[in-house]
Amino acid sequence: MTGKITVQRPGMLTTVQDFPGRTGYWHIGVPPSGPMDDLSFRLGNSALGNDEGAAGLECAMAGPALQFDKDTVVCVTGAPAPVTVDGDLAAQWRPIHVPAGGVLDVGTVSGPGLRIYVLVQGGLEVEDYLGSASTFTLGKFGGHQGRTLRPGDILAIGDANGSVKGVPAEYVPAMCRRWEIAVTEGPHGAPEFFTRSDINTLYRTDYEVHFNSDRTGVRLIGPKPDWARTDGGEAGLHPSNIHDNAYSVGALDFTGDTPILLGPDGPSLGGFVCPVTVVVAERWKLGQLAPGDTVRFVPIKANRTASTRALGPARRAAHSSVFSTAGDGDDGVIARRDGDTAVTYRRSGDDNVLVEYGDMTLDLALRARAHALHQRLEIEKPAGLLDLTPGIRSLQVRVDPDVLPIPKLMGLLGDAEDALPAANELVVPSRSVRMPLSWDDPSTREAIQRYMHGVRADAPWCPWNIEFIRRMNGLSSVDDVFDTVFGAEYMVLGLGDVYLGAPVATPLDPRHRLVTTKYNPARTWTPENAVGIGGAYLCIYGMEGPGGYQFVGRTTQVWNHRHPEKSGPFEDGTPWLLRFFDRISWYPVEPEELMDLRSDVAAGRGGGIGITDGTFSLADHERFLSAHADSISEFRAGQTVAFAAERQRWSAAGESTTVG
Repeated sequence: MTGKITVQRPGMLTTVQDFPGRTGYWHIGVPPSGPMDDLSFRLGNSALGNDEGAAGLECAMAGPALQFDKDTVVCVTGAPAPVTVDGDLAAQWRPIHVPAGGVLDVGTVSGPGLRIYVLVQGGLEVEDYLGSASTFTLGKFGGHQGRTLRPGDILAIGDANGSVKGVPAEYVPAMCRRWEIAVTEGPHGAPEFFTRSDINTLYRTDYEVHFNSDRTGVRLIGPKPDWARTDGGEAGLHPSNIHDNAYSVGALDFTGDTPILLGPDGPSLGGFVCPVTVVVAERWKLGQLAPGDTVRFVPIKANRTASTRALGPARRAAHSSVFSTAGDGDDGVIARRDGDTAVTYRRSGDDNVLVEYGDMTLDLALRARAHALHQRLEIEKPAGLLDLTPGIRSLQVRVDPDVLPIPKLMGLLGDAEDALPAANELVVPSRSVRMPLSWDDPSTREAIQRYMHGVRADAPWCPWNIEFIRRMNGLSSVDDVFDTVFGAEYMVLGLGDVYLGAPVATPLDPRHRLVTTKYNPARTWTPENAVGIGGAYLCIYGMEGPGGYQFVGRTTQVWNHRHPEKSGPFEDGTPWLLRFFDRISWYPVEPEELMDLRSDVAAGRGGGIGITDGTFSLADHERFLSAHADSISEFRAGQTVAFAAERQRWSAAGESTTVG
């Protein structure tokens, strides 16, 4: 450490970030975090002779006042804001000398733009968490104590080795009020999910940035799609609902009828369609979108995108316009492959391919196929492979396109597909995990009340989600909902469904699969470890945050906040509790008992969780389905009738214009 910084005034939402952030954990719901405007951040570091990823500060709307105990050189980049050193004006985008005892003061953003970056020669020294210094405030880890800065905080400065230089004027990114952002088509386009008219409208609309936006996502105001289908089937009642798959940072996610650009603190897995994805080199713009700004999406060809490695003119950031004549014209579908199991390869930006298996149905054989591909790619580990994130019937493959271009990746995926074993040969480790569940927990009731007061009071699932689940599934009483949930064994098919090891799971017995729609619009608050059902899936929310699943109760923690310390039921070195193919079952507890169990987990004890090792055989499961085919078919038929009746009630009440 060569010096320290004392925070006199923290500014707004000021956090420590590094680049590229926390990579390699997307599959269990840990977002990369890192600077939302990576370009401004990296340029500031380069100007100081730092590694371009060295830890620095990100602020939104207003900067900090920082006192340095030793002579230090800093660089302030990002949105325009007044900068002074001991009261004397200083320039942005240039190295600034701050004397020992001096105060660097960064004021309020004058616009356009939203985020400011303060970089320090030598970088900031903070303890890594899962390989990165970046702060993820929702998860309460990384950076400085996992939170935004406060007055009196002290930050350590690392050793300065490089030489300083200015940022050339032609490198400085253009800030705007009306933004054009380059996108690639896909993964979910027309005519499967959206109408052709919907996509044309998307490209011709100036969307407005909503004030309720943050690092998880930028909410936009714009026209409601007409949609190419009436519902999402087993995935949910709204046409935006799909079986959960991995998201890309920069995806335009339609949560119901609301479009949201997913940010670097966004979720890794979810059940909503994304018609276009911002290309890697343009994602810096998401960090500078301010409330009231407008956004126009410009489709470009995937092979014409700029390299994210470029910091200068090749990045094209100094131009406010995106120069393009058209996108790829393939609706985001790169290729299709016929066979015993059909495969669809969908484009998700210029750095992801979403590999989808079979039809849009809930079929464990499709999950087995995705698992087999996942295992093979993990063994091969081609250079440039960054993340593998499975969904219900898919695997998202994220690459560094400069090292592993998408055309080369497609060749590797084709070769891998040829070598995969038959899905029914799958036998995997599968633990039995028994967990407590506080049924209809008071915290979930509170969340519903908040939703009714702050979002919408007339939603069909209000005021009681469990009654809504009963109605949608044609059950005679809410006791039947209770019996179904506690009688089921839920298999974990994905992790990170709403962050931090949160499972998306489905009952192994189809007669236990309660089907619901998701909130539209989504909730703004969900209690940590709430348990909900959306589509045919169950989720345990890993942390507080937004959400859309219908509540049934609350359980104990599925993420070890004491990590890296081993505690309770968590394995050494892994802060997530659950694994792919775990089988969750529930036992009922009273709300007060649950609070005691949650305290036990927080203190490093067992918390009433029982784990038994075992295996799962797809062939055995398929024999079970065959033996009970008649009763399964009868259950589904009754469920279909109830589903149709609920839709008719919505239509009669005029609800179809709001929810679909």
